[in-house]
Amino acid sequence: MAFKKLQKRVFTKRKITLGTSISFGVTDFIGGGGQTIIGAWMLFFYTTYCNLSATQGAIIVGAGKFITAIVGLIMGGITDNFYHNKLGQKFGRRHFFLFIGSPLLLCFALMWISGLNFWYYLITFSAFDMISTAVMIPYETLPTEMTTDFNKRTQLSTARMFFSSSATFLATFIPGQLFRILGQNSPIPFFINGLFFAIIFALAMFLTAYNTWERPVSEISVVESGPKKNVLQTFWEDIKAYFSTFRIKSFRKHLLIYLFSFTGKDMYNTVFTYFCVYVLGVSATVSANMLSLSVIGVAMTLVGGLLIIKFGPRFLYTLAYTIMLAMLLAYYLLAKTLPAHLVTLLFIVSIIYQIGRSMLEFTPWNVYPFIPDIDEIVAGKNRAGVFASVMTFLRNATAALATVLVGMFLDAHGFVKGAKSQPLAAQHAIINILVFGTGILIIIALLLAWSFKVNKRTHAIVVAETQRLKAGGSKADVDPETKKVVEQLTGWDYDKVWPEQDKN
Repeated sequence: MAFKKLQKRVFTKRKITLGTSISFGVTDFIGGGGQTIIGAWMLFFYTTYCNLSATQGAIIVGAGKFITAIVGLIMGGITDNFYHNKLGQKFGRRHFFLFIGSPLLLCFALMWISGLNFWYYLITFSAFDMISTAVMIPYETLPTEMTTDFNKRTQLSTARMFFSSSATFLATFIPGQLFRILGQNSPIPFFINGLFFAIIFALAMFLTAYNTWERPVSEISVVESGPKKNVLQTFWEDIKAYFSTFRIKSFRKHLLIYLFSFTGKDMYNTVFTYFCVYVLGVSATVSANMLSLSVIGVAMTLVGGLLIIKFGPRFLYTLAYTIMLAMLLAYYLLAKTLPAHLVTLLFIVSIIYQIGRSMLEFTPWNVYPFIPDIDEIVAGKNRAGVFASVMTFLRNATAALATVLVGMFLDAHGFVKGAKSQPLAAQHAIINILVFGTGILIIIALLLAWSFKVNKRTHAIVVAETQRLKAGGSKADVDPETKKVVEQLTGWDYDKVWPEQDKN
């Protein structure tokens, strides 16, 4: 009886309320909290408490993310096609994985036990990253499943980024408080923090799974629903589907903006604690407090939700990246001058940087739900899972590469594991990664963002045209403005979109 009620909830479309948005958004505690903790503290934990070199720690993170990237690549096709399976028909092609993944997320706590060997940390890191990826891909498709309305999707995405920002704050604030209470020379604060967040992740995922919904099999388009395929057929078609995402012009640009900006942010997170402790000479507690200024992102997500509707993604990208670049320059000046009142100035620079960082994180995942709609007018079906997979795969791949390069760069410049101070060459390497490594990637993202054309108006035009063609409208009757927008966003000649009509 309980399973039947659960099945009914999964496939029952309801009004998107504030409660719905909260229930959906809370799961990005995993994306915002988990990845912030890993980015800000994982390498520092490995090199300080686990007797690992920077290169070994970076290899663990890099190898784990590479394995996760493969899982993510496969997962998109699995979740898009899981309705062929009886379990998918009963519990949803998206929700089945959310319910299963919820208790498995508790493994996050195992990553933060000190004093073990390289292989233990590789296995535990890889396990959590694979599980979190396997559940986040179907999770990311939910706005596309639940509604086609731009404002409602923005409401869901804004709630998601609100919790992501809250988690980012807690992921840096809580360790700082634990350092203050238990001391910063003990690994115990790291384990307590890991256990606390592991419990939050599991509960958040269950809440999302229980209070969201998806389209039943009967509403999946005929193009999507065909006969059941064997494993090899499905795998080969998935591979072709992944490559086919790059034929959508808006997705190519969106993906590059996302990868360059988020990888730049990752480089900042990875070395910021090193920068504070070894370059500026302040404590790890001060570093945690500076990172916890990400709390400003909680408010900025609400502002960002309004700005993206009024001005569009391009405006937010430009604003975010300009702020971040200015503050990276300010960090450089602090490192070179070590002025009086250093902590006060560090506080000011960090809080302004976090304003830009919060908008950097907010914008791509608000844009993402609209990309499958743009693709649908070309492919004739909704492939949200495939797009989420490609984004996750390449995000993990670039994060893995960046982490390994950071670790190797530090070791190559004389970084000493477990030391209370670092040689001058290592300090210069930390500054170069934080300022120039991050800055170059952000500049590239900014240049790409200036020509990005997806916004509320252009998305609505493409959705309306797709609905018209679905209803049997003729491509010959398209108005010039619609034709222009469709071609701009897809990168295809209008005559070649909506293949189903050409078959008739």
